[in-house]
Amino acid sequence: MKNKVAVLVLWLGGLAAVLPAPGATETPDIKTRPSHPRLLLDQKDLQALKLRIAQPAWSDRWAKYKSDVDKALARPVELPPRGGNWSHNYVCPDHGARLKQGKQIGPWQWEHICPIGKHVLRGDPAQAHLDFDGNGISAAHGRLARLLIDAGVVYQVTGDRRYADQSREILLAYTAKYLTYPRHDNKGRAKGGGHIASQSLTEASWLIDMAQGTDLAWDALTEEQRRAAQEKMFLPALEQIIIRSKLGIHNIQCRHNAAIGLVGFLYGDDRLIRLAIDDPQRGFRQQILQGVRDDGMWCEGASGYHFFTIDGLWPLAEAARHAELNLYDARFKSMFDGPLALATPSLTLPNFNDSGTVSLVGNADLYELAYARWHDPRYLPLVNAGRRKGDLALWYGVAQRPAGTAAAGLGSRNSPASGYAILECGTGSAATWLCLKYGPHGGGHGHYDKNHFILQARGLTLMPDGGTHAYGSPLHGSWDQTSLAHNTLVVDEKTQARAEGRSLAFGATPAADFSVTEAGAIYPGVRFVRTVALLNEKLIVVVDQVRSEQEHVFDIACHLTGAWKTLPAGAPWTPPAVTGYRHIAGATLRASPASQLFSTVPEQGAETALTVAGGEPTQFIAGTGIGASTEDHVPVLLLRRKAQSTAFVWALALDGQPVTLETLPVQAADGKPLATAVATAVQVRAGDKQWKLLVNPEKQAVLVNLPGDGWRSSEPFAVETR
Repeated sequence: MKNKVAVLVLWLGGLAAVLPAPGATETPDIKTRPSHPRLLLDQKDLQALKLRIAQPAWSDRWAKYKSDVDKALARPVELPPRGGNWSHNYVCPDHGARLKQGKQIGPWQWEHICPIGKHVLRGDPAQAHLDFDGNGISAAHGRLARLLIDAGVVYQVTGDRRYADQSREILLAYTAKYLTYPRHDNKGRAKGGGHIASQSLTEASWLIDMAQGTDLAWDALTEEQRRAAQEKMFLPALEQIIIRSKLGIHNIQCRHNAAIGLVGFLYGDDRLIRLAIDDPQRGFRQQILQGVRDDGMWCEGASGYHFFTIDGLWPLAEAARHAELNLYDARFKSMFDGPLALATPSLTLPNFNDSGTVSLVGNADLYELAYARWHDPRYLPLVNAGRRKGDLALWYGVAQRPAGTAAAGLGSRNSPASGYAILECGTGSAATWLCLKYGPHGGGHGHYDKNHFILQARGLTLMPDGGTHAYGSPLHGSWDQTSLAHNTLVVDEKTQARAEGRSLAFGATPAADFSVTEAGAIYPGVRFVRTVALLNEKLIVVVDQVRSEQEHVFDIACHLTGAWKTLPAGAPWTPPAVTGYRHIAGATLRASPASQLFSTVPEQGAETALTVAGGEPTQFIAGTGIGASTEDHVPVLLLRRKAQSTAFVWALALDGQPVTLETLPVQAADGKPLATAVATAVQVRAGDKQWKLLVNPEKQAVLVNLPGDGWRSSEPFAVETR
């Protein structure tokens, strides 16, 4: 077989040139050649699966799995007439919302419904951004590849040749059809992209399933059929599309590696295996080494892509495990540990960068695999919460396991590796949780939002992220990625530059938990330091110190969940026709040097009050920004000042109660007054409680003048309470 593979590589022309020379990488020639199947499941896994489904706790799950395959046996195998479209093109051109597939109206044609306008759209295959039917076609390709796996699993468990026949029919159909599908990319151009899909990512994902399914049906295929699939589908997909797309450290590259490696393991090609695992720029080992930060989080800083990356890593790790190559190392394990530390009290991950909010319970099936490989009891609460319904639970789940106990609140914590400062107070899912983002940009999936934070309390998100729409939606560039869509600083109505901030101070005292972070080089000549103090479950104080080399317009953007309740009278304000700002609706403006109070009320919860300290002339611009679509109006407040240096002092009362903020004069050691952008002191009163806070990021020896007394400190943050 090795000689035949070498001949095929040369015949396809060029594949050998992009593979590393033998012996150039770390993984030696694979000594262990287990019999097929050896990708998704091996003989030991199959024996364990048979024992597992014989138990009452698993019999219903297996019956449902098998029943779904049985239903497919009654339907003819029909391949779509062409490749599919990019899922991010499946959006309403008017509202930017993802469409929903309606009834079928013709062969490979459907109605497509906008959930906002409730209007029905038709696809136009001549224009990629309107080729909505291509989304249904893409889904059909995915279902057929997945059926190849599921029929193969049932065949391996039952020995019933009907299921092997189903797998073989799908494989042979694609073998004959694959190269006839025209190449196309996300914009419909006849280059790049793939045959099955419009991008290499989806092509690789499909090929992973095809390889795993072929492996499960291997003994039902003739040598000629195996070779035809290799020549006409697997190797062309690698040579034409996947190997040539070199992305370095990236979630998509992890899928590429899995596709390359699985084809290598399927056909016993050591050079493909080494390319997938040990390529020095983009192999599996480098993805884990360079792409996983020291806190276990994926480098792109988007929660959804963290688990999407794991989905691309584990198929190759499993195939390697069957060949006695261990890719399940400690750094890979940290990818399962990191989200546990970042999670909100309601076990979700924040929607930073190009991600929606991610449920850890929704990813419980991945933790089934993690527990099977590492037996870490910290995974058990998620495994149990997921009710073991997923396929990984069925294929790999540990039958006998401890019950596991829910994790206690983690309290405040800081992770410089990914740049997340989390302030947490309270117990249970209603605890107050604030996560400030100051770290690395996140590559192509990063947003321009240094020193932005998300606030959750009472089980609700009270200060949200702007979120992310489908990449094919115009809202993604004109809103999602802008600084204005986040709770952070905007200078001269322009979006921040790509930057990396740093933590200046972080800690917890009996009086307050606090974080002091610098945003980095977000604008030329501008320094932005944000201090957040969590005084208790209901009260947060923010001090935003901004210094620059010249005068600018500074906007602090604050996005609040719900609807405006308390809004001081103001005059209509027309936003500028610039990126981000042009999406603000219903805006009003009021100007005052005095303290101001604003509040919103979420549908499900109590009032949230935002109080801004007086002292400097400030414009307060209130309106709504964009949520899930152009029709989802999220309250936004801009605190605007024209200055060279300033400090915005504001508080969030999560019970809606009044808060008094008073800034206090601060002097240097020589008695000279210090600008608030250098050192800020504030007295906070809420009910019968009082705090004095000092924010001093330069760590100067300073004196806060108090009536009849003085307060000296050189700490970056200090607090007194009574």
